[in-house]
Amino acid sequence: MPKDRIQYVCGECGHTSTKWLGNCPNCGSWHTFKEFKVERKTKSQKEHKGKVEGLSDSQPPKKLNEIDSNSEDRFLSNIPELDRVLGGGFVSGSFVLIGGEPGIGKSTLTLQIGKSQSDLEILYCAGEESAGQIKQRAKRLGVNSDNFYIYTDTDISKVLNEAQKLEPDLLIVDSIQTVYRTELTSMAGSIQQVKECAALLQQLAKKQNITTLVIGHVTKEGDIAGPRVLEHMVDTVLQFEGDSNYNYRMLRSLKNRFGPAQEVGVFEMKENGLHDVLNPSQLFLSEYDSEVSGNAVICSIEGSRPLLVEVQALVTPSNYGTPQRTANGFDHRRLSLLLAVLEKRGGYQFSGQDVYLNIAGGLKVNDPAADLGVTSALVSSLLDKPISNKMAFLGEVGLGGEVRAINKIDQRLGEIKKLGFKHTVIPHANKAQRTDDLAISEVSNIMDSIKKALQ
Repeated sequence: MPKDRIQYVCGECGHTSTKWLGNCPNCGSWHTFKEFKVERKTKSQKEHKGKVEGLSDSQPPKKLNEIDSNSEDRFLSNIPELDRVLGGGFVSGSFVLIGGEPGIGKSTLTLQIGKSQSDLEILYCAGEESAGQIKQRAKRLGVNSDNFYIYTDTDISKVLNEAQKLEPDLLIVDSIQTVYRTELTSMAGSIQQVKECAALLQQLAKKQNITTLVIGHVTKEGDIAGPRVLEHMVDTVLQFEGDSNYNYRMLRSLKNRFGPAQEVGVFEMKENGLHDVLNPSQLFLSEYDSEVSGNAVICSIEGSRPLLVEVQALVTPSNYGTPQRTANGFDHRRLSLLLAVLEKRGGYQFSGQDVYLNIAGGLKVNDPAADLGVTSALVSSLLDKPISNKMAFLGEVGLGGEVRAINKIDQRLGEIKKLGFKHTVIPHANKAQRTDDLAISEVSNIMDSIKKALQ
């Protein structure tokens, strides 16, 4: 009987080593190496490595011009926001990974596909719930389809065999950390098990043309758990985002081989499941109060969609030796940079002030075009002067205090007009078409922007 050997594997990238290392030489992560045993394979096992009963052998090479391709070979989930993020629906034979924090709505979203698609054959392989629990949740969500099958075994060989027998349109695995391969000695959820099971599901999707949707856990940092190679294996990576204190959820495509990356879909969580939000700008501005100092409106581009979002700033005298700097939904380092620019170029003193910045609605904004609205909100709160009513801000702020040009200006202005705003401040470098129902002020530095905001 061959003896097992010890290997150390990085939990971030899957790099292997014969000894423990504090720092991974491949990805640079610290203290991520974990020990596990590797079974030495016999000659017969090596010959059958990577093969599972029922999976067909590989096809011989074909010329590019001889391969049949149908660019419209998609099917819709009939959940508009999900189809939007996928780039127009599921591509047949694609391999999709969806991740997010516990309780964010991953299982709910995948189960709701059966509600909107009664003619779609779906095989739902659940490793975290019993069939009775899934039935109760499906009843609450209104899922009642004769083509929705539940399978609760987590042996990957049995899952693949059942999928090949049924040949469903969509295979859902909830989750990749619960399925395992019996040939491996490591426990389910380990790096080795996740890699092997994902590779077999990838073969199933590509060779049998079965669209496969896999749910993945996330780490405390918010990254999808398991080796980084898992994200490289799949065609599409979807990330569920949202604050547990709010009912809004955002589904973002981090990677998409068949559509635009960074596309965003917005959902609202209710008692009977997730509901599409077709006009998220109106939702995020529903409680906007222009009579309070420190409030400003920006237009951020999320994927291909413009979103109007409220920025809230609060600047108060510090009661401690070191002033506090707190940002929720906005990059903390970017906030420090903008405060330094306001002090150096604008002459506004924040050194003895506590600064709190919040993006209303639990949204996270990474768009540089939010800079102008953030600086205006900060000065508005510092001087305790509210910003003019129905005004929106667009522009990136440079270290010299200059306002730099931004992209997709026409889309942003169209969204601003649709929501009834009467005035907008944009960079001087962006030449926008004038209209009667929207006043446009072009500024070249932050001082001009603040004057427009507080006039």
